[in-house]
Amino acid sequence: MAFTSLSDLRKSRGGFDSLMKEVEKIANPQSESRGADDRYWQPEVDKAGNGYAVIRFLAPPKGEELPWVRVWNHGFKGPSGKWYIENSLTTLGKADPVSEYNTELWNSGSEANKEIARQQKRKLSYITNILIVKDPAHPENEGKVFLYKFGKKIFDKIKDVAEPQFEDEKPINPFDFWEGANFKLKIRNVEGYRNYDKSEFDSISSISDSDDAIEAIWNKQHSLTQFLDEKHFKSYDELKKKFEMVMGLNGGGAPTKRADEINLEGIEETPKSAFTQKAEKAPVKAPPKEVDFDDDDESLSYFAKLAED
Repeated sequence: MAFTSLSDLRKSRGGFDSLMKEVEKIANPQSESRGADDRYWQPEVDKAGNGYAVIRFLAPPKGEELPWVRVWNHGFKGPSGKWYIENSLTTLGKADPVSEYNTELWNSGSEANKEIARQQKRKLSYITNILIVKDPAHPENEGKVFLYKFGKKIFDKIKDVAEPQFEDEKPINPFDFWEGANFKLKIRNVEGYRNYDKSEFDSISSISDSDDAIEAIWNKQHSLTQFLDEKHFKSYDELKKKFEMVMGLNGGGAPTKRADEINLEGIEETPKSAFTQKAEKAPVKAPPKEVDFDDDDESLSYFAKLAED
C-alpha cells in the first residue's frame, strides 16, 4: 500500500509483515553507478580507510510502497579492452544478454567458463532515503535527507534486526519514523575494501518528537521508483550489441574462446530477478552462480574504481 498521509503511515506501523515478505524475497531468491549526483550521500573515510556516521533509514516516500529499490548492474572489461558498465534488465524482471551468456557459461560444466561468469556477473545495490543524524566529516549534512546506495552487507544488518534470530530480541522496523532506530555506520579498510561488519543499530527511538517535523522529513524524500523507470535501462538489443563489441563477438573484435563456445542467439531466457515491484510472475530459481555479488563492500568499491578509470 502506498501512503499519502502521515496519519495513514502511522496507523500502518503496528505490523510490517508485507515489508518482511519483500525482505525474504531478497534474502532467499528461491521462495547505476552513482556519478556526480548531489542527492546521494556517502560517508567519508580517513587516510587509513576508517569512517563513522549515524544515519536513519526512512519510510517509503509518499505514494510508494517500499522504502528501497534494488538495482542490478554489470561492470567488467572484455577481451577487446573495452568496458561494459550497464544497468541489468533483470532489475525489471526482463531478459538480459549478459545474464543469459553467464547462465550458459555456468551450465556448460567448464570450470574455466564458470570463472568467466564470476568475473562478469551482475552486482547488487540498494537505493533508499536516509536522514543524516551525525556526519563528523561533514557536519553541514546533519539533519538533511539524502539518497543512499548500499549493498548486501548493510541490507543483512537491516534484515537481522527486522527478523531477529533469538527469542529475547524484539523485531525492529528500521524504516519506521516512530519505532525505528538510528544506524551507526562504522567503516574499516579490510584488504583494500570498505568493510561494514562493525556497523550496528542503536536502540529504538522516534526520529522526532514532533509529527510536524516528521512530515517535513517525509516531504523531503526522493522518489525511489524513478530508478526503475525504463529510461534508465538500454533495450535488450542495445545491450547485446554493446556486449558483443566488448566481448569481441560477431565481428565486434578479435574472436575469443568463449565466443567459439557460446552463441548468444541460442541461449534461453535468463531467470527473472527475485525482486521487482512490478514483477508479473514469481521469480525462477537462478543457476547456482549468476552468482550475485555477495559482498556489498567489494561491489561498491568495485564500481568506485571503475568510475576512476
